Amino acid sequence: MSTRKVAKEEQTTIRIAIVDDQRCKPKQCVQECKKFCPVVKMGKLCIEVKPTDAMAKISEQLCTGCNICTKKCPFEAIKIINLPKNLDALTTHRYGPNSFKLHRLPTPRIGEVLGLVGGNGIGKTTALKILANKLKPNLGRFANPPDWKELIAYFRGSELQGYLTKLLKDEIKAILKPQYVDAIPKQISGSIKELLTMKDDRGLYDTIIKACDLVHLQDKLVNIASGGELQRFAIAVAYVQKANVYMFDEPTSYLDVKQRLSAAELIRTLSTDSHYVIVVEHDLSILDYLSDSVCCLYGKPTAYGVVTLPYSVREGINAFLEGFLPNENMRFRDFALTFRVAENFSDDVKRKNTGTEYVDMSLTLSSEYNGIKSVFKLDIEKGDFNTSEIIVLLGQNGTGKTTFIRLLAGLEKADEGIELPTLAVSYKPQKIAPQFAGTVRQLLNKRIPAASCNAVFQSDVMKPMLIDELMDMPVTACSGGQIQRLAIVLALGIPADVYLIDEPSAYLDAEQRVVAAKVIKRYILHSHKTAFIVEHDFIMSTYLADRVIVYDGKPGEHAKAHSPEGLVSGMNRFLKELNISFRRDPTNFRPRINKQGSQKDQEQKKAGNYFFVDLSADDDKKPDDKKKKK
Repeated sequence: MSTRKVAKEEQTTIRIAIVDDQRCKPKQCVQECKKFCPVVKMGKLCIEVKPTDAMAKISEQLCTGCNICTKKCPFEAIKIINLPKNLDALTTHRYGPNSFKLHRLPTPRIGEVLGLVGGNGIGKTTALKILANKLKPNLGRFANPPDWKELIAYFRGSELQGYLTKLLKDEIKAILKPQYVDAIPKQISGSIKELLTMKDDRGLYDTIIKACDLVHLQDKLVNIASGGELQRFAIAVAYVQKANVYMFDEPTSYLDVKQRLSAAELIRTLSTDSHYVIVVEHDLSILDYLSDSVCCLYGKPTAYGVVTLPYSVREGINAFLEGFLPNENMRFRDFALTFRVAENFSDDVKRKNTGTEYVDMSLTLSSEYNGIKSVFKLDIEKGDFNTSEIIVLLGQNGTGKTTFIRLLAGLEKADEGIELPTLAVSYKPQKIAPQFAGTVRQLLNKRIPAASCNAVFQSDVMKPMLIDELMDMPVTACSGGQIQRLAIVLALGIPADVYLIDEPSAYLDAEQRVVAAKVIKRYILHSHKTAFIVEHDFIMSTYLADRVIVYDGKPGEHAKAHSPEGLVSGMNRFLKELNISFRRDPTNFRPRINKQGSQKDQEQKKAGNYFFVDLSADDDKKPDDKKKKK
């Protein structure tokens, strides 16, 4: 590269160096990063490793961006990233040297729901902590942080100035619903009624237990509550407290489609003239439904994140999926995420049954809670499944989807003692509790046969699921999203005829969900296997499904699993039961929920077309635009 080109690059870009404190182990290597650094060889301290240091330190001012240290590090602990120079003046917070930094902040508005969409590790939680006054921004000056007067002056002229001024004067109280609700029993104890009554500042107890479907769970202890029950409890606790800012971090995890919509409608009722509402959500159809505006976050996970200015809901989500921000002329992903389902999913296409059949069955399960015995019965209609086919199970929580999966896996037995066809199965359970004492590499070597982990499997499954970056991590140290990606790879890596995958989207961000869906679909198609998948994310389930099994009945008491049917008729049956209609976005074909009672909602329900509409129609055009088009 010529001197002129280097000078031009330095004028338009800045460099950030990230050192992963979990990976960097200077006492277990010969410090290759420092040994091979050309700047260090010139006598400058670009990379410094003291005997007392737990990790290497890299000077971003001296770094030339040669990336030799990233290639030589045996633990892959170093990242050198070039950013546009104009972002340097927009740094909101940095945790320390060679650590994550956030550019800009989301802009909440009174009376509106602001949605945040972006990958894991990109700064959403950091932004929420700043807006909740649990973290003071330092504008990147971690060694000499600014005072509040300077911070207010920095945001002068923006909508954030008024917000932060109220925050400084303690005129704002923020409530944050945590992301990981399964950690709640480790922090508090007691019954749902006791804890909810304790937090009820607004006198809404009777209203909220009905809205969150907690009436029959009031005496249940939180330490024995399921994931869905804990999620609804956490939403209720946030809702009943008096505050000016309500923040919900992933409020739909563990919830079925009906419960997700109920939660979205409940959250929307908080957007009054005196409240700010901010929601982080990876289910894009729900985020679309409940938000008034959207801020996208992009960058490199655990390295840096950039918050965009607010977009309209459709424009913001579509920009995120496209990987291109038109307002900033910035491309942050080199591929777009689309959701075009198979063109031949029409129910008019006659299916040739060349696969395996199963007969009518029933299954009864008994349980006891608070001294009261309860019985759940699941009736299963006969059906069949074929090779290179994915069947998605659709139904509310408590209708027996996981029970059916466990029946196919041989973990449950039918009442009549019916023997299912003998097939090799691979099962990924809903709840994953890693207890393996070793690294990800050791677990993969133990669980996946060498013949299965060939070059094709590595390129089609392991590489897109980003398993390489986890190889040397202890399994018990992996985050929820990392564990989920690993569990999907382990399930697909075991040789089987039928793959049973229960809720593969849990803890994955929006981008990872699309990638995981494509990986699963491609693997099942190319390997000529069958998959049964339980999934509540509507975008992911419609992309995956070749056929669907619809469950109806009364959750927890009696339910029926219908025979597998075509995607359109099955979705229509399922959505009609929930009284919801979907249309498709004409740009990227993602499912979008129609607002209840809207003209489009009424038209589709009247025609019996609850699932999708004509792709040639742009539903978001204004009436005046449609008249001009005519």
